[in-house]
Amino acid sequence: MSDGHAHHVCPPWIGYFLLANPLRRVLYSPQSVLGALVSEGMTVVEPGPGMGYFTLALARMVGPRGRVVVMDIQPRMLDVLRRRARRAGVQDRIDIRLIQADGLGIADMNGKVDFFLAFAMVHEVPDARRFFHEASASLKNGGKMLFSEPSGHVGETQFARSLEIAAAEGLHLESRPAIRSNRSALLIRK
Repeated sequence: MSDGHAHHVCPPWIGYFLLANPLRRVLYSPQSVLGALVSEGMTVVEPGPGMGYFTLALARMVGPRGRVVVMDIQPRMLDVLRRRARRAGVQDRIDIRLIQADGLGIADMNGKVDFFLAFAMVHEVPDARRFFHEASASLKNGGKMLFSEPSGHVGETQFARSLEIAAAEGLHLESRPAIRSNRSALLIRK
């Protein structure tokens, strides 16, 4: 445990039943969660994309001039995401990266990212401070991050601690969007 965060990675078998489940749209429609935040031509980063539930929608939203960079520590999740992106015809907009658990592997993106999606995954990283540092460094000035954690896994105290860490790394609270069964914050890099 580091910074009050538990390090536990969602196993691939859950991806088939939960993460890529079409019924998930009832709770988290990608358009309702991301539609006001992502537009054509943007560069978006999504760590821990699972099997691409949000990734495919993000790739459609950014369009042919945009780019979605995803990274995960699990090759199996990325293999499924790669196949799904190919079937959806958006593979050319998605940069898929296999990384180690000790960092995001996006130093090449510093200052280039418009939007960063951290959905239900920060509680899985071993070092929240490093995560928020790398996320902040990747964002352009004025770039935004949607940070959302499942309320069943992350209590209000732990979420508040994460917001303090994010603020110390230059990510400031803009709003607290309502996302069902989640604790969420829209952060901006200033």
